[in-house]
Amino acid sequence: MSDEGMLIRGADMVLPDGRVVVGDLRVSGGAIETVAVGGGLEPRSGETVIDAEGLHLLPGAIDPQVHFREPGQPHKETLASGARAAVAGGVTSFLDMPNNVPAATSLEAMRTKLDAAARTSVAHHGFFIGATPDNLASLQEAVGTPDSPTSRPGICGIKIFMGSSTGDLLVDKEEAQRRIFEGTAGIIAVHAEDQARLQARGAAFSGRTDVLAHAEWRDAEVALLATQQAVGLAEEAKHRLHVLHLTSGLEADWLAGRTGNLVTTEVCPQHLTFSDEDVAREGTRLQMNPPIRYAEDRDTLWRRLHDGTICCIATDHAPHTLAEKSVGYPDSPAGMPGVETSLPVMLTHALDGRCSLSDVVRWMCAAPADCYAIEGKGRVQEGGDADLVLVDLDRRRVIEDSDVWTTVGWTPFRGRELTGWPVLTIVGGVPVHRRRADGPLRGEPLVGGHETGEALRFD
Repeated sequence: MSDEGMLIRGADMVLPDGRVVVGDLRVSGGAIETVAVGGGLEPRSGETVIDAEGLHLLPGAIDPQVHFREPGQPHKETLASGARAAVAGGVTSFLDMPNNVPAATSLEAMRTKLDAAARTSVAHHGFFIGATPDNLASLQEAVGTPDSPTSRPGICGIKIFMGSSTGDLLVDKEEAQRRIFEGTAGIIAVHAEDQARLQARGAAFSGRTDVLAHAEWRDAEVALLATQQAVGLAEEAKHRLHVLHLTSGLEADWLAGRTGNLVTTEVCPQHLTFSDEDVAREGTRLQMNPPIRYAEDRDTLWRRLHDGTICCIATDHAPHTLAEKSVGYPDSPAGMPGVETSLPVMLTHALDGRCSLSDVVRWMCAAPADCYAIEGKGRVQEGGDADLVLVDLDRRRVIEDSDVWTTVGWTPFRGRELTGWPVLTIVGGVPVHRRRADGPLRGEPLVGGHETGEALRFD
């Protein structure tokens, strides 16, 4: 792109108030300079002009929960490969989790990840520091205390695994959880599964090798108990809480009327799309924690997303290789890729009538930015950062494993026809990924190495 800026002409722009209007948009210095409803902007000398007639212009999506596996597991993903997959899917910012090898539980470890992202990520990035039963001082060093909060570029909050952790990240005792809620600042994001109930129920399922046992063992009560405990601690300490990857109708209904400024939650596209019938067909590809559940759970999640109980969409992009998945249940690892398919999946739901285009933009762009107080992101508005995606809502393509950028080379949505593919992804005013109508579904990178992407700032 020219240093003189960019002019996008004739796009159907999705504005912050939900309106979809035809107009022009000018980018200068990495920011949105002008949003001209109705168009009429004339090109400046040296300005790159993009004809967007027939395309929709959205804010770049924000994925507030990914596991890019760096450091420690480059055969599954790296910050470079995960960011490349993200921008291919129209995701321009991500928040990455701390369950690495070794786990990111100190400020030094956070700096290591930030340095790596600065060298290799083409997308904007933020990172959670992981809680352990005894690293309160490290958490305070990273995010501060209630009386003295600290905001550091690239550090978005604390992650607590109340169950289903790896390494030393399990914090399942209420006393340790309370110390963290009472002694730290910022936002705490929790993986809400009750470890005691998981362990108590484990023996009853020890002989099961069918993956349908996964949701039976990790039942809705497992999730509800942990969510109730986390919300109680947050309310006692008046500490911001985000409940990750909501999966059960039981939880969603219990949270109704309890979410808002203090407590927020999210849902993943796979939990809005799949049910146990899909798990029976696809097997361990759809194994994750918390699990894919039942049609009634899926329907309740949709209802609570629409009524505002659930505020945003995340993917929980957690890749494992197909070889690892193929060992069979229960030895197969839980998790699946999803960062590059989330926007097409949700746009497909919109075109199928489950929601509106403006809903998708609110859930995937504005709401994550608001939830984590991310500066300058999530809206097509003057003065905002020029993180944008042009999508073709008329483009229907069936996705297969060979079409993805993630290192593991597969997608849980294989064989599905998705509509609404990103045509051009722009990060900080720079085009980073393009998908041609007559080209491969993977599209093509427009920048090499690290030419875009910065550590996110949190207000």
